[in-house]
Amino acid sequence: MRDHYDLLVLGSGPGGQKAAIAAAKLGKHAALVDGGSMMGGVCVNTGTIPSKTLREAVVHLTGMSVRDVYGANFRVKQDITMADLAARTTHVTRREAEVVRDQLSRNRVDLHDGMARFTGPNSIVVEAPGVPARHLSADKFVVAVGTRPARPADVDFGSGRVVDSDGVLQLTEIPQTLVVVGAGVIGLEYASMFAALGTKVTVVESRPTFLDFCDSEIVEALKFELRDLRVAFRLGESVVKVQADEQGTVTTLASGKRIPADTVLYSAGRQGATDTLDLAAAGLEADTRGRLVVDKQFRTEVEHIYAVGDVIGFPALASTSMEQGRLAAYHAFGEQVNSLIELQPIGIYSIPEISYCGHTEDELTRAAVPYEVGVARYRELARGAIVGDSHGKLKLLVSTEDRKLLGVHVVGTSATELVHVGQAVMTCGGTVDHLVDTVFNYPTLSEAYKVAALDVTNKMRAAARFDV
Repeated sequence: MRDHYDLLVLGSGPGGQKAAIAAAKLGKHAALVDGGSMMGGVCVNTGTIPSKTLREAVVHLTGMSVRDVYGANFRVKQDITMADLAARTTHVTRREAEVVRDQLSRNRVDLHDGMARFTGPNSIVVEAPGVPARHLSADKFVVAVGTRPARPADVDFGSGRVVDSDGVLQLTEIPQTLVVVGAGVIGLEYASMFAALGTKVTVVESRPTFLDFCDSEIVEALKFELRDLRVAFRLGESVVKVQADEQGTVTTLASGKRIPADTVLYSAGRQGATDTLDLAAAGLEADTRGRLVVDKQFRTEVEHIYAVGDVIGFPALASTSMEQGRLAAYHAFGEQVNSLIELQPIGIYSIPEISYCGHTEDELTRAAVPYEVGVARYRELARGAIVGDSHGKLKLLVSTEDRKLLGVHVVGTSATELVHVGQAVMTCGGTVDHLVDTVFNYPTLSEAYKVAALDVTNKMRAAARFDV
């Protein structure tokens, strides 16, 4: 392997993979540095892939998706264990790590196993136990090291009863009671999974609301579903102390409430994994959360060093990280590139799923943009009855001026898949008439688009009678 590259990528998560492969496709000599045990980054090993696989295992084994048909007490497996859930996650994560290695190999991207740190603006050293340190240099760099769960110093994670989003996958048994601190995306996803397993879950959040970036009506639908699973919410409440021993935990809130539970999942933010990079040697400095600031081309304050993925902050999604990696490599080598990243979909893999693309009602209202709403409920669709989902819904936001689709919001089965139909229409500047005139397969959940489109056009037609 070489000692000097056109591009060196630090981190093998979604952003790092795509940056290295994009550079290789441009005919550049590219290499990727990451610890061998974390190939694929947090996404493959402790984050996106294992958590979404865990969700699929939970939905299948609990029979959640067919209880409307077979009854509230129906379960595919009566006594579900963490071993049952871990078997599926282990299989999938190992497979995905091999897929990453294979893709990098096929594109002739050199892999250097170990931990990297800068020794200068254009040089790094790669260190791994038992092997000599390797010094590498490059013309361009992409930092894609991701994040790790934030661990406040005053929270004791040593007992095994208090875990973060990495540690939750290492639990040996399903807790009967669980406190989730933090109602962010990760916290709500795990809260819904354990609630589906029969765990009595309490979610504590210091803010009076959660998922503020989502449509408020969709969030209310999710909250209703979670409460139906016996999830209790303590909103506007701050945690002042978490005590744990071998028997369980007690979480004390600022209001004086004390919540006993078998386990506490502390999910209150993430920290950029930049502390071991010796950024100062490269002329860089991370913020207080270990994150790097970049411009629209993903360039840091050091011109030849780029950063992508969770380490640059919101939206911190695998999907957007992939696109950021591709764009960063193209920008680094002056390649012309187009992207539709501004119309990125957001997916939340709770039970039920939430996904949206475009604007929310609150955003349009604040901007004084006239719009109308069209809704399709899963219970109106034959496919909704077939899959056993009577609570899901799809909502379209349509401009009353030019009839263009401004936003699509979905809660329910396959929400993260369905959203792409609306996304495709919006990226083409399409109107609601496109959905009205399209023939969808029947019976499908995608048919919800036509139902919602007809709903909104009928409303606009009724209002148009009064136009002068």
